[in-house]
Amino acid sequence: MRQIVLPVDPGRQQVAGDRKMGNADSKLNFRKAVVQLTTKTQPVEASDDVFWDQFWVDSFTTVQDVFALVPAAEIRAVREESPSNLATLCYKAVERLVRGADSGCPSEKERQTVLNCTRLLTRILPYIFEDADWRGFFWSTIPGRAGHLDHDADDEGRPLAESLLLAIADLLFCPDFTIQSHKKNSPDTADDIRAIDSCEYIWEAGVGFAQAPPLNYLHDLNRTELLKLLLTCFSEAMYLPPSPENKVLNPWISFFCSTENRHALPLFTSLLNVVCAYDPVGYGIPYNHLLFSDYREQLVEQAVQILIVTLEHEAGSAASAALQALDPSTSPSAEEEQEVHTPGGPDNLFVNYLSRIHREEDLSFVLKGLARLLNNPLIQTYLPRSTKKIQFHQELLILFWKFCDFNKKFLFFVLKSSDVLDMLVPILFYLNDARADQSRLGLMHIGVFILLLLSGERNFGVRLNKPYALRVPMDIPVFTGTHADLLIVIFHKIISSGHQRLQPLFDCLLTIIVNISPYLKSLSMVAANKLLHLLEAFSTPWFLFSSPQNHHLVFFLLEVCNNIIQYQFDGNFNLVYAIIRKRSVFHQLANLPSDTASIQRALQKKKRTGISRTNSVENESMEGSRPAVPAEPGTLKASLEATPGIDKITEKSQVSQDGTMVTLPHSDSPHTSTKSGIAAGASDSESNSERDHEVNRTQSESARSRLSSVSSTAAWSANSDWVSSWKAKLPLQTIMRLLQVLVPQVEKICIDKGLTDESEILKFLQHGTLVGLLPVPHPILIRKYQANAGTAMWFRTYIWGVIYLRNVDPPIWYDTDIRLFEIQRI
Repeated sequence: MRQIVLPVDPGRQQVAGDRKMGNADSKLNFRKAVVQLTTKTQPVEASDDVFWDQFWVDSFTTVQDVFALVPAAEIRAVREESPSNLATLCYKAVERLVRGADSGCPSEKERQTVLNCTRLLTRILPYIFEDADWRGFFWSTIPGRAGHLDHDADDEGRPLAESLLLAIADLLFCPDFTIQSHKKNSPDTADDIRAIDSCEYIWEAGVGFAQAPPLNYLHDLNRTELLKLLLTCFSEAMYLPPSPENKVLNPWISFFCSTENRHALPLFTSLLNVVCAYDPVGYGIPYNHLLFSDYREQLVEQAVQILIVTLEHEAGSAASAALQALDPSTSPSAEEEQEVHTPGGPDNLFVNYLSRIHREEDLSFVLKGLARLLNNPLIQTYLPRSTKKIQFHQELLILFWKFCDFNKKFLFFVLKSSDVLDMLVPILFYLNDARADQSRLGLMHIGVFILLLLSGERNFGVRLNKPYALRVPMDIPVFTGTHADLLIVIFHKIISSGHQRLQPLFDCLLTIIVNISPYLKSLSMVAANKLLHLLEAFSTPWFLFSSPQNHHLVFFLLEVCNNIIQYQFDGNFNLVYAIIRKRSVFHQLANLPSDTASIQRALQKKKRTGISRTNSVENESMEGSRPAVPAEPGTLKASLEATPGIDKITEKSQVSQDGTMVTLPHSDSPHTSTKSGIAAGASDSESNSERDHEVNRTQSESARSRLSSVSSTAAWSANSDWVSSWKAKLPLQTIMRLLQVLVPQVEKICIDKGLTDESEILKFLQHGTLVGLLPVPHPILIRKYQANAGTAMWFRTYIWGVIYLRNVDPPIWYDTDIRLFEIQRI
C-alpha cells in the first residue's frame, strides 16, 4: 500500500502555533503595506528592503488573503499613477523567487517567502496582461539591473519573464519543498538545487518512471501554488482577441517548453503521471472524500490544465496532418520515430515528448488513467454521494484529444482493442447529459470532435459491434444491442431534444454515423427506428427548402442506409424492415416537387423549427437516470468561436479493396449538375462524392444559424434550379431496388399467412438475400478529421474559457479585461 507522509516538520508546527496569534497582525501588516504602495506618489527605491519585505517576509497570508487584501482597483491605480512602483514590486517578487530557487529554500521562513511572492504575482499578473502598454514589461530587461537576478554569468540581461519561469521550474524540483529529499541530511546542508538531476525526482510513477514517491500533502500544496502561478503566466493568451491566423505563439509557453528549461522533460512526465495515476475513489472507503481534504485532486486539476495549455501549439498542425496519413502498418519504430518530424518539431518540448511516447505499457498507463477518471462520474453506488465525483472531465477530454492528434501510435493503440469503448461510454454519457444545457456547448463540441477523429479509423467501427452490457443510467430508451446502437440512440436524442445551438453539430454527428456504417454488423430495432425517424424528419419539404445546407443531412442518412445494405446486409434485417415500413419516405424524396409554387407551399407549412418530436414513440428511459436539464439561470459561460463547416474539417478517403485508404483530391470548384446526370438519376457512388462539392457555399454563415435565424433565410431562398441540382444526385438507387425486390415478397407473406406479427417477417428478412439484385457496390467513403486554423482557434478559446471558469478559488481572472472570449450569463 502506498506510503503517506504526514508532516512532522517542527518549523511548520511552530508556525502553526504562532499562526493563530500572528495571523491577524500579519494580515494587518500586509494590508498596511498595500495601502502604502497605493498612496505613495514618489517611486520607492528597489534597494529599500525594509519597505518591500513587508509584502513577503513579514507576513503569513493565504492565496485567498492576498486576493482579498489586494483589490483590483488598487492594482490598476498603481499601474496608472505610479507605474515605477508596480514595476519594482514585480521585479522584487521575481528576485525573491530566483533567490529561493538558488538557495533551495532550506528554512521554513524562506519557503514562506517564496509562497508569499508566488501568491502576490498570481494576483498581479492578469492586470499587467490586460494593459497593452504593460504586456511587454516582463519581456524587457531592466536597465541597470541586468544579471542581478541570476548568478550565472551567461544569464546577463535575461528578460524578467525568463527569470521567473526558470525559477518556477527550479522550485518545482526543490527538496523538502516540492520533492522528497533523497539525502538524510541535517537542515543546514541543503542539496545544491543546481546539482539535482530532476529526472530522479519525478513526482509520480508512470511513463518513464517506476518508483512511486511517498505522498506528502505539503509538497502537493506547494506544487499546486507554483503551477497556479505558471498557469497565470501562460494566461496572457486570454488578453489577445481571437485572430484567424493564429500564428502568434505565446512567448511564455514557447520559452518554458524550450531547451532553456532544463526541467522540461521531468516536469512534463510529472504532470502527466500525476494526472494518469490519480484515483479519486482512493481506498474505497465510502464518504472518504468528506473526511479528508484531497490535496492531490487540486494538484491533478492544475497539472491537467498546464498540460492542455502547453500542448496548444499550432506549430504542430502541419506535421500532425503528415503523421495522420501514417497507416498502422507503416507506423514508425522508435528509432525511425526520432527521424519523423514530430508535431511541434523540436520547438515545443512538451508536444515533442508527448508525440514520442511509444512503449505499450506507457500508452496503456495513459489510456487506463484517462478512462478511469472519465468514468468516475458514472460510478453507481447504493449510498448517495458516497464516492467523490471529479469536475475536470472537460480538461481530460481535451488531453485525450491532444494525445490522439499528436501521437498516432497512441491513436492506433486506443483502437486496437475494445479499450476504446471505455472512452466512448463516458463521452456519450457527457454528450447526452449536456444536450439541453447551453453553458456546456463547448463540452458537446469536444465530445463530438473526438468521436469524429476516431470514426475516421476503420477499427473504431469494428469495435462498436461489441454488445453493450453496462447499465450506466442515462436518459435514453432501454435497448438491447451493441455500442453502435448506444451511439445512434444518443445521437438521435441530441438531434431531437437538444437545444437550438447544437444544430451546427448535426453534420458532424451524421458524418460519424456515415463513417462507422460500413462496419456495423447488426443494428437493433430501436437504433434502426431512430435512424429512420431522423430521415423522415429531415426529408420534410419545408425543412429541405428552408436552408441551403439542410439537404446534406438527407444525403448523409441515405449514405448510411446504402453502406449497410451494400456491405452488411446479412445481419441488418431490423434496418431493412424499418426501411420497408417507412418506404413512403423514400418515394416522397424521389418525387420531391421542385416547381416554384410547391416550394412556396411547403415553406408556408413551416410552423416550427427543429425536428417534430411527436412521431418518435419514446420508450421508457433507463431506471435511475436523470433527465438532461437546461443550465440554471445566471450560470456563467464563455463564448466560443464558430467552428468551420464539415467540408473544412474533414478530408475524404476512399477505402480500396485491400482496406487501405486513398485520400481523394479536394475539389474547390462547386459541381453543378449537368443535364446528363439529371436524366438518368446519378448512381449512388457518384452522388456520394459529387454532392459534397455542389453549390453549398452560397452562405458560409448558414451553418451557424441552420434552422433558427430568420436573417440567414432572408438573404437566400430556395428556387427550382437549386432543388433540381441536388435532387438529381440523391443516392436512392440501392434503396429503391431493395424495395422493388422485397416489398412484394413481404406483402405476399402477409397475405398468404394472414400475418400481422413482425417476428415472422423479420425471420424471412433474416434469411433473405439480395445477392446479384443490387447495383454494383459503391466505394466506401470515409471523411477523416483534418486540423485547420479555424479549429485551432476554436480550441484555444474553448481551453481558456474552461480554465477561466474552473479557477474560482481564488478567481484569478475574474473581472479583468479578457479579450479572447466573452463571459456571459445564461
